[in-house]
Amino acid sequence: EVQLVESGGGLMQPGESLRLSCAASGFTFSNFAMSWVRQGPGKGLEWVAGIASRGATYYADSVKGRFTISRDNAKNTLFLEMTNLKTEDSALYSCAAGRFYGLGNYAYRGQGTQVTVSS
Repeated sequence: EVQLVESGGGLMQPGESLRLSCAASGFTFSNFAMSWVRQGPGKGLEWVAGIASRGATYYADSVKGRFTISRDNAKNTLFLEMTNLKTEDSALYSCAAGRFYGLGNYAYRGQGTQVTVSS
């Protein structure tokens, strides 16, 4: 059974940092490009960052310079380091397999972890 399980979300203040994790199982994680996507309240799905199977990284303009995506293929885990959080970063963050850039037909997608940024 394929599973993508996100963790690490929480209630944060503007300017703080947070690290999200995504534990993958049931498929060959190292073979897949991975992305983080998010959906804020009343908003559509937004692609945030992606990483190719060999490690090249890509970012949406809205998070470039603040977020860092990484992966540990030995541990089948995807990460998203978020710094200098802004209120507009509040969203349900999900990891998705199969693409490293932009929205599209992901092979798998997790249920998400909630990040709320509020003063």
